[in-house]
Amino acid sequence: MLILASLITLAMAVVSLFVGVSDVSLASLFAGGMDSRAVEVLFISRIPRTMALMLAGGSMAIAGLVMQMIVRNRFVEPSTTGTMESAGLGFLLVTLFAPGWPLIAKMAVSALFALGGTALFLRILRAVPLRDVLLVPLIGIMLAGVIGAVTYFVAYRANLVASLLAWEMGDFSGVLRGRYELLWIGLVSAMLAYIVADRMTLAGMGKDFATNLGINHRAVVSLGLSIVAVVSAVVLVTVGMIPFLGLIVPNVVSLMVGDNMRRSVPWVAVGGAGIVLACDITGRLIRFPYEIPISVVMGVVGSVVFLYLLLRTQKRVAA
Repeated sequence: MLILASLITLAMAVVSLFVGVSDVSLASLFAGGMDSRAVEVLFISRIPRTMALMLAGGSMAIAGLVMQMIVRNRFVEPSTTGTMESAGLGFLLVTLFAPGWPLIAKMAVSALFALGGTALFLRILRAVPLRDVLLVPLIGIMLAGVIGAVTYFVAYRANLVASLLAWEMGDFSGVLRGRYELLWIGLVSAMLAYIVADRMTLAGMGKDFATNLGINHRAVVSLGLSIVAVVSAVVLVTVGMIPFLGLIVPNVVSLMVGDNMRRSVPWVAVGGAGIVLACDITGRLIRFPYEIPISVVMGVVGSVVFLYLLLRTQKRVAA
């Protein structure tokens, strides 16, 4: 099944190469030779965009899975825990006070803010008695709202609201060769999550259980937070926010293969890349030749799936 899912994702990646305003088809590629406009568009825009879609989709979905294992709650992901908003605040501040810094340095500052925001979320969870599984994402959404309000206030005072909106709107239309390579850092972080998947699975069973098995729970949680923060910052800086991705893909995969992270990570990576490719292609075709940003398409799809998961959980609790 995983091979079939990988082949479907690969097929969508091939389709992504040939969807767009500029005429890029097999006929135009072979007819014009290596110096043709079609070949130029393919290598400068279409291949980088498709690679960015797969890298961002796979790594963000895995970041969501890691977040859910750390928090031990299926309804959290970086965009519902204040992580992405914290990364956005960090990117705004470094852009404001150090505009000349290279992009990777700004990404590092953004990752530090994301790490701090996620740690704050976990701190709040420890202080609040959690009697309902839905209270955890509710606290995260409220924290994200507070951080987002602070971010918008700073952006308003600095006359950077338009730039902030552009960062928060997930969109791959501006991805070109030389502007997406930071996403490979996200892939490395996702591979690290796979290497420590067994420890993450044990840490997800609770501090006491993991400690009794000889696992350094604090170290595993810290590593997981770092992975989530780096992936969130890299994706935010490169293509903006992609809502619900880290929530719906791990949940759907969990229904299919269970909660063992070692088995889940390949499925989550392929599923994340596949759904991002599907949403981006849909956004390019609905109002062709215009494009609908992927955050809009993903928001609609993700909210429907999120509601289904909530209602499913309520029915299980009632039963």
